[in-house]
Amino acid sequence: MLSFLKREKSKQLEDQLNAAQAQRRTGWENLPEDELFTPAGFSEEQAEATASSNYSYWGSTFRAFFKNKFAVALLIALVVVVAFAFIQPHLPGQADPNLCAVDPVTGIQYRNIAPGQDGFIWGSNSIGQDLWARIWAGARTSLTIAFFVALIEAVVGITAGVLWGYVRGLDFVFTELYNIFDNIPTAIVLILISYVATPSIWTMVLGMAIKGWIEMARFIRNQILIIRDRDYNVASRCIGTPTIRIVLRNLLPYLVSVIMLRMALTIPEAIGNEVFITYIGLGLSVETPSLGNLVNDGRKVMMQAGLRYQLLYPTLILSFVTIAFYLIGNAFSDAADPKNHLQ
Repeated sequence: MLSFLKREKSKQLEDQLNAAQAQRRTGWENLPEDELFTPAGFSEEQAEATASSNYSYWGSTFRAFFKNKFAVALLIALVVVVAFAFIQPHLPGQADPNLCAVDPVTGIQYRNIAPGQDGFIWGSNSIGQDLWARIWAGARTSLTIAFFVALIEAVVGITAGVLWGYVRGLDFVFTELYNIFDNIPTAIVLILISYVATPSIWTMVLGMAIKGWIEMARFIRNQILIIRDRDYNVASRCIGTPTIRIVLRNLLPYLVSVIMLRMALTIPEAIGNEVFITYIGLGLSVETPSLGNLVNDGRKVMMQAGLRYQLLYPTLILSFVTIAFYLIGNAFSDAADPKNHLQ
């Protein structure tokens, strides 16, 4: 009896569903054709559109970098220091870095004046020159040398490194050049340049860049060899993509992180070389202040307690700039690495 009632109930529900569907079909049949269907339309722009991700390499890189609060704070401080070094001589009340100040009353030079006395913010040296003005002038000189060395190494080194790694026929030529340059110590090159030519900013840049570009080229070459024959590069060559496009679109973007790290290390290395060559007495003349000159002068009086400020202040600026470039370069290199970009 119970099964009979269930079958009857199921049959009633099925009849009601069929009646509803029949009524719906009847309603559709009575409607005009233009109301039954709505044309979707055609747009040529939409037909050519393809699905794509909203991923941006540089956007992802900067987002990853700005998450590192320490690196961002260090970058801001470095920008302030570098900017101040270049605008300092244009500020009012700044002394000439080469001027030997003389006491108008006694006619004697302001020798070894302690910081904060007689208008000398960071004191004076043994001939009355303002250390505040000389340190910032020295920072400008050293930074100028470092920036130009890094620029030359980047342009020449990256170009040569790409050719060395991608064009197989040039491997022998560049390898022999590398063997020649690599066996000559950097100090010897700087010393020879200083003897042959008059020491100047551009002489220092030339001496440092002579060896630096081949090291950058070797570094880039090794990276190119790793990714040169990957599937997407082979596919690009097979479909006839120009070599320059493969290099610019497939190879160099992959190497941004290592290139940025290498350039960030080049700047403090160039400053260190300038300090070294000045330390051995072959650097810039005293009329051209540099951090190397100032550190060398401060070294001579470091054993006198009252004169150690002449070594302290240039060393602080030198240490901050070199360490900041190194840490910021590492942070940006990590941020630029595509492996660290999460979708």
